[in-house]
Amino acid sequence: MRWEGRPRSSNVEDRRGRGMGMALPVGGGIGGLVLLLLFAALTGTNPGDLIPAGEPDSLGTTGTRLEDDRETQFVSVVLKHTEDTWSQILRERGSRYEPPVLVLFTGATQSACGLGQSAMGPFYCPADRKVYLDLSFFRDLATRFGAPGDFAAAYVVAHEVGHHIQTLTGVAGRVHSARRTQSPRQANEMSVRMELQADCYAGVWGHYGARTDLLEPGDAEEGLRAAAAIGDDRIQRQTQGRVVPESFTHGSSAQRMEWLQRGLTRGDPEACDTFAAGAF
Repeated sequence: MRWEGRPRSSNVEDRRGRGMGMALPVGGGIGGLVLLLLFAALTGTNPGDLIPAGEPDSLGTTGTRLEDDRETQFVSVVLKHTEDTWSQILRERGSRYEPPVLVLFTGATQSACGLGQSAMGPFYCPADRKVYLDLSFFRDLATRFGAPGDFAAAYVVAHEVGHHIQTLTGVAGRVHSARRTQSPRQANEMSVRMELQADCYAGVWGHYGARTDLLEPGDAEEGLRAAAAIGDDRIQRQTQGRVVPESFTHGSSAQRMEWLQRGLTRGDPEACDTFAAGAF
């Protein structure tokens, strides 16, 4: 990918090095101070250690780490490109794009959807409209799953942004409402359709990336290898030695590759209707 030197997003919040990433209200006056002291007393923590050393900069950090961190610069560039892409797509359809915030964390962090942990992999929380990412996942993707490369990593970010698009368009809300009245098997199928649509949306972004000279020859193949590497069937075969299709939540390797490829080829979110009868 030709990402170096491109604009970066200002919607990156860096929580790395903050333990559980607890958002203590230290800036909230007397009430915040009382809560801070109470937390410190209960945990035996030095209150001074809970107070950030400086004010957040434009990328949401308390230091200059983002200037020196190549991985974070890369993620910020990818996020910015998704912002530009979806702003254009939605504007052409008479809508306005509201970008998500991407939270970088290490180990575990709090989200409006509960505790997020690195073992969960990257995730999107519709309750706070934030994408959560431990950058160690990129290394797992390359070593554990055998899917290295810039675009493989970018596909992961674009997939989570795809879930944000589902929230903005109301798809996510409708699916979550429907799942409450479905059997476990039906609910799993709806989950798969949600994930495959996010894969397709990631492909739509990749299509625009190729048009704006962000992608290089071979990048699409990197993304497809990543999609195949994290298919439910492949992961189940690796972890439990057998495949149980009725328990899929993200889709098989073949399905994930198919829908990512569809988005890459067509570049149209209308082609990403995984909920249509017979879509897969």
